Amino acid sequence: MTPGPGGGPGAARPVLAEPTRAVPIDHFSAVHLAAATARTLARRCGLPGALPDRAAVVASELASNIAKHASGGSVYLQRLAHGEGLEIIVADRGPGMRELERCLTDGYTTTNTLGAGLGAIRRIATTLTIRTRAGTGTLVCARLAHPGRTTDAERPVGSLCLPAEGERHCGDAAAVAFTDRGPTALAVDGLGHGAEAEEAARAAVRCFHRLPDADLPDLFAAAHRALRHSRGAAIGVLRLRDDTVDYCGVGNVRVALLSPDDVVRRLSGQPGVVGWNMPPPQVRRLSVPAGTTAVLHTDGVDQRWARDPEPFLLRLPPPLLATALVHGFRHSRDDATAVAVKTPQPQPSQPKTPRIETPQRPR
Repeated sequence: MTPGPGGGPGAARPVLAEPTRAVPIDHFSAVHLAAATARTLARRCGLPGALPDRAAVVASELASNIAKHASGGSVYLQRLAHGEGLEIIVADRGPGMRELERCLTDGYTTTNTLGAGLGAIRRIATTLTIRTRAGTGTLVCARLAHPGRTTDAERPVGSLCLPAEGERHCGDAAAVAFTDRGPTALAVDGLGHGAEAEEAARAAVRCFHRLPDADLPDLFAAAHRALRHSRGAAIGVLRLRDDTVDYCGVGNVRVALLSPDDVVRRLSGQPGVVGWNMPPPQVRRLSVPAGTTAVLHTDGVDQRWARDPEPFLLRLPPPLLATALVHGFRHSRDDATAVAVKTPQPQPSQPKTPRIETPQRPR
């Protein structure tokens, strides 16, 4: 893979897609499950030393906040999709944090947990991103990167991938690569459910990781060959530059482009199935303003989210936006995936400072 901007030896390496681990916080005992899952996955991600135990503290604190103060919340845990490390995300439906600045004070906590509130999470995490809205709920993303690859946690990208309820295998997948040609995002929906759909999706991801900077029609041609003995899949790919987005899609993977002034543009793929009856791939190039966020999602996410979305949703950063779409708009009987990437723009790096949105009154 060719290193991207800010790349070279520190460029993010591709990671084989794995479904997100979801821990619904429907009882206080789930707090301990979230902590144990974080510790185990952190070790699998190769985080050294005390970092797995610190990951458990982060998950415990965030899960405890849901158990004490909110409802309909879950903790989502997964490898960083673009480097080495662990991502812990929570989403809930609750009162929001009316005193967020106070909650971020080190040592301030309203629950008896392993940590010391959000202040402890801010100290532990490589990056911490928070959005909260009074009367709506809170979204938090804490990333713990490998000590030698902390820039992996700063990339403006996020994804979430869940199997249908009751399924062990996930027929959806997502991947992101950063190359000299720009950030490139992939979303895949293997036909049907179960192990065969999962294998089709993984074959598409493996092909993407072999050819992350290929011309998009060439990438689809390679995927078509790789999936010809599988069930086939719907695939969407976006490539972002400063002021343009290239999109190529076959099948029912949907796209939304969210501009900084809250304008939503929706796109759909060509009819067909990659691996079976794929049409000649067509690339659409669209001009976009700087700071546009591009979203790909499978049909396990209800497309009605984009018809009249609230500004709070549109302005979420990529990791929280992908989470909000899957958490709040998924069809539970289908695999569901969303991946969001922000167009490149020069910004000062502040990895230890949480991004905070002032709580607003509900509409």
